[in-house]
Amino acid sequence: MFQQLSDRLGETLKNIRGQGRLSEDNIKKALREVRQSLLEADVSVEVVQDFIGKVKRRAMGREVAKNLNPGQLFVKIVRTELTELMGETCQELNLAAQPPVVILMAGLQGSGKTTTSAKLARWLKDQRKKKVLLVSTDVYRPAAMQQLEVLATEIGVECFPAEPTQKPIDIAKRALDMARKQAFDAVIIDTAGRLHIDAEMMDEIKALHAAANPVETLFVVDSMTGQDAANTAKAFHDALPLTGVILTKADGDARGGAALSIRQITGKPIKFIGMGEKTDALEPFYPDRMAARILGMGDVLGLIEGIEQKVDQVKAQAMAKKVMSGKGFTLEDFAEQLKQMSSLGSISSLLDKMPGMSGVSEKAKSKINDKMFVSMSAIIGSMTKKERANADLINGSRKRRIAAGSGVEVQEVNKLLKQFDQMQKMMKKMGKGGMSKMMRGMGGMGGGMGGMMPPGMGGR
Repeated sequence: MFQQLSDRLGETLKNIRGQGRLSEDNIKKALREVRQSLLEADVSVEVVQDFIGKVKRRAMGREVAKNLNPGQLFVKIVRTELTELMGETCQELNLAAQPPVVILMAGLQGSGKTTTSAKLARWLKDQRKKKVLLVSTDVYRPAAMQQLEVLATEIGVECFPAEPTQKPIDIAKRALDMARKQAFDAVIIDTAGRLHIDAEMMDEIKALHAAANPVETLFVVDSMTGQDAANTAKAFHDALPLTGVILTKADGDARGGAALSIRQITGKPIKFIGMGEKTDALEPFYPDRMAARILGMGDVLGLIEGIEQKVDQVKAQAMAKKVMSGKGFTLEDFAEQLKQMSSLGSISSLLDKMPGMSGVSEKAKSKINDKMFVSMSAIIGSMTKKERANADLINGSRKRRIAAGSGVEVQEVNKLLKQFDQMQKMMKKMGKGGMSKMMRGMGGMGGGMGGMMPPGMGGR
């Protein structure tokens, strides 16, 4: 997300960091470039003008003149204003209301409402330990109700049984009655969407809102529609008392205009962003962290939280203990590491959170993707137990068999074995001499994030 904007802003801010002092001329030049970057990111013109005006007023004020490092302070001002533009702080769901807390999901067809409803249900179940009931009132889209039922089964929550022949308001009322009787903590109502905003759709969702009386009314919108997303959100906000927005498909949005426009246009906070197709790929929206990511500073807190929530800590500790004892690192261990990395979400979202990734070339980034990890796991899965325990057994004929079994070329098997060899050497250094030797082996952290990336992927 924000890749184009991040690259453009990174170059602009790098230039101004090198200035010994800030003058009116170089501030104006930097602001012109920032303005162009935001417009190219599909941020609305009104939002861009307001943002640039605020940065200019602060940058030309006394706080810059008094600072010993004005270039750094200009970056700080841009980050502060980006944070305020997106809402300053994370706005959490109101879960303190009398249960069941009703959450109504609104949006256009194709925005990802149904999938996002399931993602939100999983988040409430896993992160807030809530008993959740999913309800579909979409009686128009073929198989919409079945889709929600399948997703509910996948994530382990209950889905209210309904039929397309029933009226949406009747479905909602019956579902709420069941939720009260069976002590559900939250009810998520997935509503019908349309291909565009129309009076009939708005009248129906208004009636549904009046009947369900939701605590949260969330507008679900595809982030890749740019500033159109903000305009659509405003239209819904004019018809419904929205409490927040969920941006979907954010991992595929290189521009980020929606995230930077929605708050100012609607006055409503972005509460979550969807960062992938998996049902656990929903993240609370932190404006300060997102501003840091836009400026290439990463989101270390987000990375840590993801590791704490999704990585099997018992297995991770067992792996660390094994490595430190010097018992070796096998292809079986390598496969487990790939599995743990995959559980953290899409590779693009992981890279997005790593500090310094704006300095890594697109060619290097393009080598790292989800398909690569799937392919690597398939190669290891095609090996015998003995081969996974001892990679030295894998000769030419075995490589050809493994390649055929995993549907790849022999070169891909050779590439994986080379990466494994590098990882094995790094693990040996950890076992013998601790972290200092490992860091030297990785080239240290001073030259960017190359050392934190998979072996062979750190080049620029």
